[in-house]
Amino acid sequence: MSTNTAALRVEGVTVSFGGLRALNDVYCEIGKNEVVGLIGPNGAGKTTLFNALCGLVRPDHGKFFLDGHEQDFPRTDNLVDIGIARTLQGVGLFGELTVLENVMIGAQHLARTGLISAALARNGKDEKRIRERARVALERVYAGALADRRADTLSYPDTKRVAIARALVSEPSILMLDEPAGGLGTQDIEWMNLLIRNLSAQMSVLLVEHHMDVVMSVCSKLYVLNFGEVISSGSAETVRRDPAVIAAYLGTGA
Repeated sequence: MSTNTAALRVEGVTVSFGGLRALNDVYCEIGKNEVVGLIGPNGAGKTTLFNALCGLVRPDHGKFFLDGHEQDFPRTDNLVDIGIARTLQGVGLFGELTVLENVMIGAQHLARTGLISAALARNGKDEKRIRERARVALERVYAGALADRRADTLSYPDTKRVAIARALVSEPSILMLDEPAGGLGTQDIEWMNLLIRNLSAQMSVLLVEHHMDVVMSVCSKLYVLNFGEVISSGSAETVRRDPAVIAAYLGTGA
């Protein structure tokens, strides 16, 4: 059921690649200041849905609502304008730049390597404002001390922090996290869980994640995809007990 308080809602999302239907009539809703998880086996359609929500994939059919108002599915170049930011599964930092410069790029409506020079070649007043926002974003993920380090000298957990800071610098109302706990050890996963909970006080969070302990810990609602369709949704406890979910992950014999 849809609600008028949803920060983001999509209905009937269908995506095909050639003869393959990657998503079929998918519904998903994210409440304000809610943490929602997308889970499912490999190839279930999670990344396709994520990409449809941020303009990397254009759905064949479907409706897109922000704050209850229907609009076109977004393009990558207007995500910042409508208050959506996302991280990349592969982190995507530019190693030759400093951490601060990497985060500054997140304030520029930019996503491609060829636009780095444009991101940094601003007038002095504009650059000063962006630089300050970048420092604040780094402090929010407890990475302020890394500002002057080259990105290619960071540990992997620190690159995760910086990638999130780069998304936060645009001050989004909806933050999309692509496998935020991927590749992290136990201690860093605990830190990531705490960060996501803290961020949800200021924004809605949608995440794709394979670490079930993460989604069970931080998500108030889950959507389970399998073969491009939502097979279950609800609280972590509801989803965990759903026979359809058990069958999708473990096989019908389970």
